[in-house]
Amino acid sequence: MTDETTKLDTSDEMIAERRFGSAKMPDDMPKWMALLITKIDLFSKWTGNIVCWITAPLILAMVYEVLARKIFTAPTMWAYDMSRFLYGALFMLGAGYALSKGVHIRADFLYRNFKVKTQGVVDTTLYILFYFPGLLFFFYMTTGFVQESIMRNERGMDTAWMPYMWPIKACLWFGILFLLIQGVSEVLKSYYAATRGRWPDKK
Repeated sequence: MTDETTKLDTSDEMIAERRFGSAKMPDDMPKWMALLITKIDLFSKWTGNIVCWITAPLILAMVYEVLARKIFTAPTMWAYDMSRFLYGALFMLGAGYALSKGVHIRADFLYRNFKVKTQGVVDTTLYILFYFPGLLFFFYMTTGFVQESIMRNERGMDTAWMPYMWPIKACLWFGILFLLIQGVSEVLKSYYAATRGRWPDKK
């Protein structure tokens, strides 16, 4: 691996992990902004710590299904549905935490060459014009889906187990909510970068 490749890989890693290396906000940041960012990031951290435990029942369900099917020739009716639901819940409920860590896919091959101030302007603009309007629309639509699912006692019709659908739809609703909450922190960080020329954790 050449020095240039190593430099490029390090640059990519720094972009993914930027803004989150320190819990202490800069002294020149308004106190209300620093407090809000800190509280929201802490909320997302605890959410991620809790949600990651969904992997435990997910793994157990799949292991049980494999053993039951291969050893006892007794496949379950519920393992497929549970694996879908648990994986979906893990993906959606952990999305806000993933955003707080900066690990969502983005066009870093262009973005990494921008000045910090330009990165902040780009992020702030995209959050305001696309991120929040899009998520608010999805949040509104999902609210109706969840309410209707609960009122109808909706059940999945694609497997013999026919599980209730409202729990996984509720996970989608909470996942969007967590993304909206973390988005507030992200847009404040981006605004700070756009106006000060550095990310909040860069002293």
